[in-house]
Amino acid sequence: MKLPRRRFMHLAAAATVIFSALPRNAVAQAYPARPVRVIVGGAAGGPPDIIARLMGQWLSERLGQPFVIENRPGAGGNLGTEAVVHAAPDGYTLLLVATPNAINATLYEKLNFNFIRDIAPVTSINRSPYVMVVNPSFPARTVPEFIAYAKANPGTINVASAGNGTPQHVCAELFKMMAGVDMVHVPYSRGGTHAALIDLLGGRVHVIFDVMVSSIEHVRTGQLRPLAVTTAARTEALPEVPTIGDFVAGYEASGWSGLGAPRATPAEIIDKLNKEVGAALVDHDNKARLAQLGAVPFALSPADFGKHIAAETEKWGKVVRAASMKMQ
Repeated sequence: MKLPRRRFMHLAAAATVIFSALPRNAVAQAYPARPVRVIVGGAAGGPPDIIARLMGQWLSERLGQPFVIENRPGAGGNLGTEAVVHAAPDGYTLLLVATPNAINATLYEKLNFNFIRDIAPVTSINRSPYVMVVNPSFPARTVPEFIAYAKANPGTINVASAGNGTPQHVCAELFKMMAGVDMVHVPYSRGGTHAALIDLLGGRVHVIFDVMVSSIEHVRTGQLRPLAVTTAARTEALPEVPTIGDFVAGYEASGWSGLGAPRATPAEIIDKLNKEVGAALVDHDNKARLAQLGAVPFALSPADFGKHIAAETEKWGKVVRAASMKMQ
């Protein structure tokens, strides 16, 4: 039976009125009704991927639908971000947000999106320190000794990273700026952190500001010497290691991650996800798993997570511009 156009329009209008009269939390109560994709802008097996899978498993068990991790590496994570930016804002496509998103906003001159505008903050998950490590043969056992050596030998210290514009790189550039030292950056864009560490262990480069999970076993076995961690406070994973800020006033850098969603995703869905991830972060097993990665729970509301992202974007934007970093 074919309805006359006027009759059809009346029915559609009535349906709209009925839908708008439903309780505001009805959408959240029904969510999720099918599998949810969580896009990670990096390869499987890295710390962001591990954290995404940890939270995905928790959310799957709590909410009764699979949270499927989908890896979209490429362009420093921008390919994955763009996929989420253009996804339907219905809560069924999420993004594992991390420090590179804040760096990329300034690092890349031509992006097809504005991260702060186009990705709605859902929840933060964790925070992790980087650790400044040197080869044991390096003639400095402390940050003050390192700075003194660098000033006495400008341009002779090689600082490794996983590539231009990576968190390791910007941490090193921030140190150079604040400590007033000159170091030569050696990016390992092809081999990444693994290749950089091989050369550090072999004494072919001198220092790296590395993610804790990559370096901690080398530190524990004495193959690398930790000089300091980058966070404002010491970390439980290496409690005897001081912070860079103990010697370079105001220095602070940390990795972090969280979840984001396409702009205009219903607030009820965002709030529901924020609450569930918050519950995960106080769970003993989840906290222990994060600790294995050298990370600590970092729970913020959507609004506060948005403020954190904005502050990090501004902070790293200044470093990127001061160091004249550019990626096409």
